[in-house]
Amino acid sequence: MSEKVRRTEEEWRQELTPEQYRVLRQKGTEMPFTGEYETSKTPGVYRCAACGQELFESEAKFDSGCGWPSFFQPAGEDKIDALEDDTLGMRRIEVTCSRCDSHLGHVFPDGPRPTGLRYCINSVSLKLDPKEK
Repeated sequence: MSEKVRRTEEEWRQELTPEQYRVLRQKGTEMPFTGEYETSKTPGVYRCAACGQELFESEAKFDSGCGWPSFFQPAGEDKIDALEDDTLGMRRIEVTCSRCDSHLGHVFPDGPRPTGLRYCINSVSLKLDPKEK
């Protein structure tokens, strides 16, 4: 596992855009169907926009129709952490980057095979590193 990235909230504010800070550090959500990667089919690796850790591979991305990029598995089980989230009167599982603890989105049990999971991730939480041709 990678070394933990620790910064003060002021340091995060300086490094991230206001929208990235709102989502990644304050557990916000971008509007559905507005994110840069929602419909992207570009091959590559999706990294954490805050610390650069590899999170998802494009081969695990699928069109769920939910309005956010969706993946059926992370790049490795050690790349993300799952936490109970009881906000908004719902019981959900929040997904965070295991390296910097930034909020990515949520995981739901309604995804495709082989995992049956749908990692519903905010585009602003990700940075696509395209595959070289």
